Amino acid sequence: MVDLWAPLFLSLKVAGWATAINLVLGVAAGWGLSRWRSPARELVDSVLTLPLVLPPTVMGYYLLVLLGRHGVVGRWLDGLGIHLVFTWQGAVIASALAAFPLVQKAARAAFEAVDPQLESAARVLGLTEPAVFFRVSLPLAARGITSGVLLAFARAIGEFGATLIVAGNLPGRTQTLSTAIYAAVRAGDDAGAGLLVGVTSATCVAALLLAGWLAPPHAKRPRP
Repeated sequence: MVDLWAPLFLSLKVAGWATAINLVLGVAAGWGLSRWRSPARELVDSVLTLPLVLPPTVMGYYLLVLLGRHGVVGRWLDGLGIHLVFTWQGAVIASALAAFPLVQKAARAAFEAVDPQLESAARVLGLTEPAVFFRVSLPLAARGITSGVLLAFARAIGEFGATLIVAGNLPGRTQTLSTAIYAAVRAGDDAGAGLLVGVTSATCVAALLLAGWLAPPHAKRPRP
C-alpha cells in the first residue's frame, strides 16, 4: 500500500514555504519592474521568467551546481554547517524557483493596473513612499497578486524535475507527491500511483479554481 500522508504533508509544507518566499520576492520584483523605467527592464523581466520556460531538469542542474558542496553558495553554506542538497529545504528552493515567475508576472500586471493618480494623491496628502505602497498600491493590487500566488502554490505542488535532482526521492524525508508518483510507477504500483495522481490533481484544481475566482474583474471580462 502506497504511503499517501507523508508525501502529501511534505508537499503541502514545501509548497507553503515556497509560496511564502515568492510572496515576498515575487511581489518585490513585480513592483520594482512596474515602476522601473529603463530599456533594460524587459531584459530583466525575461531573465526572471526563465524558470517558467526552462526544462525543470536544467533548473535542477543549475541549483545542484550552485548549492552542492563544491558550488559557490554550497561551499560557503557548508562552512556554516548548512546543507541543502537532498533535504526538504532544497525542495523548497527548487519549488520556489519554478513558481517564482507566476507571482512576479501577476504582481507586475497588478501594480501596473493601479491608477498612478491615486498614488500621487496619497503623496500630496503627505504619505511617505512606504505608506503609499502599503496603504494604496498593495491593497489595490492584492486581488491580482493573490491569484498569482495561488497559481504559484499549484505549480509548487506539482514540481518534479528540479526537486528530484536537488532533493532526491527519499521516503519520509524528501519524497513529495510528484516524486512519490514517479516511484510508484517505477515499482508497478498502478493503484498507488492512481491514488497519488488523484490527490495531486484535486489539490491543483482547487487552487486553480480559487485563483480564477480571485482574478481581477477586467481579466474575466469577455472580449467583444
